[in-house]
Amino acid sequence: MPFPVSVIIPTLNEEDWIAAAVQSAFGAGAAEVIVADGGSFDRTARLAKSAGARVMLSDRLRSRRLNHAAESATGRSLIFLHADTRLPAGGVAAVHEALDDGAIFGGFRLRFAEPQTKLRVAERMINFRSAITRCPWGDQAQFIRRDVFRQLGGFRELPIMDDYELALRLRMSGRSRILPLTVITSGRRFLQKGLWRTAWTNWRIIAKYHAGADVEELAKMYRR
Repeated sequence: MPFPVSVIIPTLNEEDWIAAAVQSAFGAGAAEVIVADGGSFDRTARLAKSAGARVMLSDRLRSRRLNHAAESATGRSLIFLHADTRLPAGGVAAVHEALDDGAIFGGFRLRFAEPQTKLRVAERMINFRSAITRCPWGDQAQFIRRDVFRQLGGFRELPIMDDYELALRLRMSGRSRILPLTVITSGRRFLQKGLWRTAWTNWRIIAKYHAGADVEELAKMYRR
């Protein structure tokens, strides 16, 4: 029998997105949705509660918030969902199937919500990269068995790269899976900063991370 899944959503001033994210999680079959809020001063918490989520107020550091929420989760598996991302119908059943088939970690394919042609290029690049590497990033709704997450010590408490670092650790197990279903997410960063500039910045940060750069400096580079 399928076991319950907890969906955890980190937020900070996401009132325009959060209700739809919570609704998509329940619509996908989540047993519970936890919104790990970092001190929003807009209507994020209120809208999340109205949509049926449990809201936890915690640290502004996203990785720490996610770890706290995971500790309080009741599900035997976890999905970490960005506030501007929507889980597809049948998403939880697909996670069950993958975990029953031996996977311990994974993510979904990705499609951007906005209609701009350049975003079709970006999503193809992302889906190709994750198909090859089996290393889904945070905007692909990473999922993991809760016991494995606890054994690993959860997310490393970093100001950036926490989702990437977790994916790297799990890829080494050989038991990561990219599901055939697609999450819908916002391409707002690509649209605001430009497709190629954003992609170049992301890959520069990854290269510097592997070269041992200070993660605080990488976080500043990302925010600029």
